[in-house]
Amino acid sequence: MKRLIYADNAATTQLDRDAFEAMQPFLLNEYGNASQPYAFARTAKKALREARETIAECIGAVPEEIFFTSGGTESDNWAIKGSAFFDTEKRETITSQIEHHAVLHACEDIERMGYPVTYLPADSCGTVHAEELSERITSNTRLVSIMTANNEIGTIQDISSLARVSHNAGAVFHTDAVQALGHIKIDANSLGVDMLSASAHKFNGPKGIGFLYIKKGTPIRSFISGGSQEHGMRAGTENVASVVGMAAALQKNTLMQAETSSYMYSLEERLLGILHSGNLNFIRNGDEKHLPGNISLSFYGRDGEAILHRLDLMGICVSTGSACDSQNTRISHVLHAIGLDEKYAKGTIRISLSRANTTEDVDIIADSLLKILR
Repeated sequence: MKRLIYADNAATTQLDRDAFEAMQPFLLNEYGNASQPYAFARTAKKALREARETIAECIGAVPEEIFFTSGGTESDNWAIKGSAFFDTEKRETITSQIEHHAVLHACEDIERMGYPVTYLPADSCGTVHAEELSERITSNTRLVSIMTANNEIGTIQDISSLARVSHNAGAVFHTDAVQALGHIKIDANSLGVDMLSASAHKFNGPKGIGFLYIKKGTPIRSFISGGSQEHGMRAGTENVASVVGMAAALQKNTLMQAETSSYMYSLEERLLGILHSGNLNFIRNGDEKHLPGNISLSFYGRDGEAILHRLDLMGICVSTGSACDSQNTRISHVLHAIGLDEKYAKGTIRISLSRANTTEDVDIIADSLLKILR
């Protein structure tokens, strides 16, 4: 049987074994509804409370500021739309041109309802500058939403500076940290953010669960109507097993973060070294300050889709960009926004590694690319 090399961890990660073990009791035996008052529900209720405390500790928050959702997409939509619907004056939202579609499409939705949205540019490295935000922001700006790290090219933003500019103008600041949390140090308090979106399956937790951090006092409306779960802010029977798995995975990734990052950077260096030795004409996209293991490569005059399928035949999984846009073979909005030459942009693939990858994996990926592209 052909050996599988999975190198698309920015799309999703393998469920951590410890997270799976933590989930099992709540899938099989402790299946009580955490919102019920009887004794059988107490174990589930306690598990929710402890998971909320664990997640809060991991991001420098307090438990009352953590609200469980179905994932990053819902969290982003809640932050954008919940903030807008609270605002009867329909003040401005500012975001960037390189955000995930969960933010961009949510912004398009509120634009159709009469809420103005401004889209900031990014430079050629994918950086959104605080100086640019300072020039665009006004006293009529209600919300600024800039992602912590880009899912396609890995660039990490200076969130604390962007949040400071926003607060000085009286605006609320939200960051989509879906791609970053569990991979770089995230402290909501020191970053100065008012809201932060996260998704468990990006840091070895289960799919279909995430959370939105909402700092106490942040003006926002609830997003899903129904019961009084999540302090009356997000209706729906709690997904206890997945919440428990998310907390276990985040805690483990947070504890291992420094060690994992160092290992990821060493794998990157090894892969790029082999490719450079092959004298290929390519660009590594993104900034020097980037997510560990997120490698966006653009090969001149090539077809990224064709490279992906050739690698797939060799048992290697990579992406041509964002997995959420996998059906679209056009040049991604991120590569357009950073002004990448079309001859390079069309030949773009994203390799995203994890701690499960080995030096042998990296050697095979690099050698396979050389075989395909020479």
